[in-house]
Amino acid sequence: MIEPFDDTYFMKKALQEAETAYEKGEIPVGAVIVIDNKVIARGHNLTEMLNDVTAHAEMQAITAAANFLGGKYLQNCTLYVTLEPCQMCAGALYWSQISKIVYGARDLERGCINLNTKLHPKTIIEGGVLAEEASNLMKRFFIERRRLN
Repeated sequence: MIEPFDDTYFMKKALQEAETAYEKGEIPVGAVIVIDNKVIARGHNLTEMLNDVTAHAEMQAITAAANFLGGKYLQNCTLYVTLEPCQMCAGALYWSQISKIVYGARDLERGCINLNTKLHPKTIIEGGVLAEEASNLMKRFFIERRRLN
């Protein structure tokens, strides 16, 4: 029997957020934060709309989750994000003490893994969940952008 609330299920929710970013002309990265199989926060890139370099999907979701929980720590929570977190987001996730990060596609240039960014010692990180779908969305976005310029 397939577990209805598995990593693929929640990554699809993050991909929906990435699609929302795409439709707004933002780099299509989406995130959801889950506790006890319940989505408590959603976010997508808003850097262009807010004219704010810190308005990444993860940052939006961290803030929403902290507000939902009434505290700054995201213990027992899992972040699902379509792209490996950057150094800035990984730093914020460190301070949030999030329990688990699940990402879709790797970011070999700006991602936290190749940049050796420290995560909280208790944080588990796993990748590759619906990576092809996340990667294809990013490629489609940048191909379209190049065509417009």
